[in-house]
Amino acid sequence: MMGLRIGCHLSSAKGFLAMAQTADRIGAGTFQFFTRNPRGGAAKEWRPEDVEAMRSFCREKDIAKPLAHAPYTLNVCAAQPRVREFALETFTDDLRRLQMIPEAMYNFHPGSHVGQGAEAGIALIADTLNRVLREEQTATVLLETMAGKGSEVGRSFEELRQIIERVELSQKLGVCLDTCHVWDGGYDIAEHLDETLEEFDRVVGLERLQAVHLNDSMNPCGSHKDRHQKIGQGCIGREAFERIINHPALRALPFYLETPNELEGYQEEIRMLKGLYRE
Repeated sequence: MMGLRIGCHLSSAKGFLAMAQTADRIGAGTFQFFTRNPRGGAAKEWRPEDVEAMRSFCREKDIAKPLAHAPYTLNVCAAQPRVREFALETFTDDLRRLQMIPEAMYNFHPGSHVGQGAEAGIALIADTLNRVLREEQTATVLLETMAGKGSEVGRSFEELRQIIERVELSQKLGVCLDTCHVWDGGYDIAEHLDETLEEFDRVVGLERLQAVHLNDSMNPCGSHKDRHQKIGQGCIGREAFERIINHPALRALPFYLETPNELEGYQEEIRMLKGLYRE
């Protein structure tokens, strides 16, 4: 992968090709999209011709590594069985759809145990993954690092490892590191980026790291708040992001902005970060 592969979250409401065209227009080399309404459930079937038009355009424009994001309502370790069943059905359906985009990855929030305890949550997450993962699937499923708000699972590298260790087809799993989340979770990536990545490598393994959500944070390190901020306008700071996108362990990964922005703001952030990237 040559150069900085950076994109943002785009709406798929206007169609797959429109999403790719928007990414190209704002200077993005990748993009993220929700598989369905982020707060809803049912989704319209994808039209193969629409998906292929997007893929063809992406090949022409060198847009790669699209990242599909599961809806926020998906909670595979919820206390209520009906919520877990919805999550299982959604997860299964999303992975079925993503067979149409073999180069895509699928990111999800591990979930909230809602008072059951982290151990019970980890067991439920692993159980769901064992039920949905298939040898023939093309999408790598990414566990997202979480800020530790409330009863979130995935607030530490150790919790991610415990999930992965319980999954039979663990070769289908990776990790998406969210900079706001790990910062809010207590990992000081501003002053101790090397040490944080060394710890990740020791606990999870850097080979699992497949994507990065680039977000500044409104709150101090360890706040467990999960409040995203524009790059350079939060507590992590612009200099830290320059180090992040140029770090030898990260620089070849795709980066996805989830900052509080409209398209014009994303375009400016992409331009700024490209200016900080050392070829």
